[in-house]
Amino acid sequence: MPAQLSSLINLYGMDEERALGFLKSDTNPAEYEQRLIKHANLQLRAAGLPSVPLPDNEDLYDIADSLLENYREKARQLQATPTPVDLRIENFLNDYMRDANVDVHLQLPDQFVTLDRHGMGRVLSLPANGNSYQNSLLQSFRVKNGVLHNPRHDRRTTKGTFHVVEGGLPIAGDKKAVPPAVFAKLFQIAMTPPDEYLELPFTSNLPKKARTFVSLYLRPLVCPEVHGVTSHKSMEVRFFAPGSLVSNLDFVESIFGNAGDPLLPVNDAGLDVEHWTGHTGCVVLAPQMLNFTKKGLGLPNVKDATDRQKRDKMCWSTEDELYNDGLPFKITCRDRRGVVVTLIADNYFGYCKKEVKTQLSYATNLYGNVEEEHAGGAIAFRSYSLGESFQANSVQYNGQTFQDVVANYSQF
Repeated sequence: MPAQLSSLINLYGMDEERALGFLKSDTNPAEYEQRLIKHANLQLRAAGLPSVPLPDNEDLYDIADSLLENYREKARQLQATPTPVDLRIENFLNDYMRDANVDVHLQLPDQFVTLDRHGMGRVLSLPANGNSYQNSLLQSFRVKNGVLHNPRHDRRTTKGTFHVVEGGLPIAGDKKAVPPAVFAKLFQIAMTPPDEYLELPFTSNLPKKARTFVSLYLRPLVCPEVHGVTSHKSMEVRFFAPGSLVSNLDFVESIFGNAGDPLLPVNDAGLDVEHWTGHTGCVVLAPQMLNFTKKGLGLPNVKDATDRQKRDKMCWSTEDELYNDGLPFKITCRDRRGVVVTLIADNYFGYCKKEVKTQLSYATNLYGNVEEEHAGGAIAFRSYSLGESFQANSVQYNGQTFQDVVANYSQF
């Protein structure tokens, strides 16, 4: 999108090109895409992953490789130190499990490729030297006006979809309540996707393919600026997806923008005391969660289940019963501490967008004085204009009466 169009909206501090993909009017889109390909290749090499050999890039790699070797070694030594946002999420999860007497240590991926600028997700979602990609979860095609992604499921149903972990905020009657120990096992499953899911489309045509997680950092707006009253406020949302589902993250950043690399202090919401609401979200895509049984995840036999577990089907009669009958679902862990973590067992694009909106609603409820409505509706009230001034005397200031007006304008 041309940069001049950004004058029509409030960017709230986001960079036009890196965060939103608004290119300058004199930027050649084809050349810009080639720069993104070079950037993606450097990111892969920096992570120690296979990259795509391109003739025009060899001189660049000769210069950069020594620097990247130094970077990789420093990254290896700091591998045990998560980024600030990841530390906030991990601390919440482990405190939550400790409060629930679940003896487990939950950890986010420590090796991944960060989509640190807008457009990188789209570049990585297709082969660098091809026009299509396909696996058991989606089909992707390069078309004249961009990309076309066909996920395995192109629509969703709300029946049986929403699962919430027990022990936090109250769980509505239409949601399924899940024991914390079951969530912990699902989280561990989400962190270990099969190689097919980890395969990065960008290198899928190479003999040696890159397999990795991909991450995206968002700062969606919670409260707009009110001049003279408050500056704009935003929360932070961290996305993780297996490499083959990078197209989901491309979709999300096209809506909410790209907040850059959260490892850098300039992008860390925790240091942005003026604009951060104090709320953190995390979303992990994990379609492999559909393949596990209720018994294997630790749900009770129907004879030992509570009435609610029987109603929510959070119990089993036969050992081969799949969790949620093998149908897509999302499970959320949250409480009043201001952190919300959601695992999504599907790659339907709408789940990702709606989950960010749901986490925005969570932040607005805790923050106060703001409201998020994402159902497409609106609250409308009648309003009337009753005038701005009233005068009890029927004679106007010019001294004319109603009879005078009738006499003067009788021809009308």
